[in-house]
Amino acid sequence: MTSVPTPIPSRTLFVLEGIKHRILTGQLTPGQALVETEIAAQFGVSKTPVREALKTLAGTGLVVMNQYKGVTVRMVDADMAREVYDVRLLLEPEALKRSVRRGASLDAARDALTRADEATDTAERSLANREFHRSLYVRCGNPLLGRMLDEVRDQAALVSAVAWAANPSWEREADEHREILRLALAGDSDGAARALHAHIESFVQRAYPAGESEVQGEGGQE
Repeated sequence: MTSVPTPIPSRTLFVLEGIKHRILTGQLTPGQALVETEIAAQFGVSKTPVREALKTLAGTGLVVMNQYKGVTVRMVDADMAREVYDVRLLLEPEALKRSVRRGASLDAARDALTRADEATDTAERSLANREFHRSLYVRCGNPLLGRMLDEVRDQAALVSAVAWAANPSWEREADEHREILRLALAGDSDGAARALHAHIESFVQRAYPAGESEVQGEGGQE
């Protein structure tokens, strides 16, 4: 029997999305402590939804819970970055290929690109880029494949946010996004998949080259 996921209470979801946004836009930086009482006061809630939100974020890999150090924003190092992007390299191009072959609508991807181009700060651009990538695979026809990519989506966004803080390379990535979408809209599933693979691979090689041990920073999803 397939289990049904337990719905997240509204207060917990409110805190969860708020903390996630602050992490992925660099307001909370890797290694920063997340104190329940402080967060509860900031969001105007009790500690219970904060505690539940932090547990969920730990499950997605955005925060780390330690009985001695408490809860902190996850540190980003080159090994972690390459692990996350390796999963994307294996799954995301195939998902895009399937989306194109199914004739799935890519209107959401086009809209996300427009929002990224019109963004006035890194936070807006980062969130728009995350939506662009998700819109490429979410209609692939295999819900499990989509969920697997969703599971690494936040970690990938954290990786790229840290990289962007050190080297704001979004103009280059925006050009690559436009080419991926052009090929997909033209129905070239193989070409779009190759372009997406090259895009993901070049980003991680450029931002986290082999031999690099640890990167810290504050911050898109590439």
